[in-house]
Amino acid sequence: MLSMKGKYGLKALYHLAGLPEGAVAQSVEIAETHAISKKFLDAILADLRHSGFVVARKGRGGGYCLSRSPDEIMVGHVLRVLDGPLAPILCASRTAYSRCHDCRDETACAVRLTMLEVREAIAAVLDNKSLSAMRQMVDDETSDLAAALASS
Repeated sequence: MLSMKGKYGLKALYHLAGLPEGAVAQSVEIAETHAISKKFLDAILADLRHSGFVVARKGRGGGYCLSRSPDEIMVGHVLRVLDGPLAPILCASRTAYSRCHDCRDETACAVRLTMLEVREAIAAVLDNKSLSAMRQMVDDETSDLAAALASS
């Protein structure tokens, strides 16, 4: 399950991806826009900064911006940094594999094999979804809704 840290981190990056090139946003602006505790958001932004997703500009007119193009930042990478492995159980993880203590033969474990399939499906979506693609999804949905309302 997606943690609040992961969810809020994605919301903050989504916000920053919508800024004009060269613009910055202060954490208070992001927090208010997305109903996130500023203190919690500041901790998340620090993690995102340490992981190289955002840059913090200090001083007057300072704030946060993406460290690179929103086309290059994939949701799966962000979530692994903020929440850890994508796999629902550790024996199905590629990045944090740990054998289950109760499993006699993991090659024949139906639970593990199913969770490997789940992990692959999750990764297929998240590792191919950029921040730009997230923004485009919202733009497309908004356009579809406007078109539906105009035709009714």
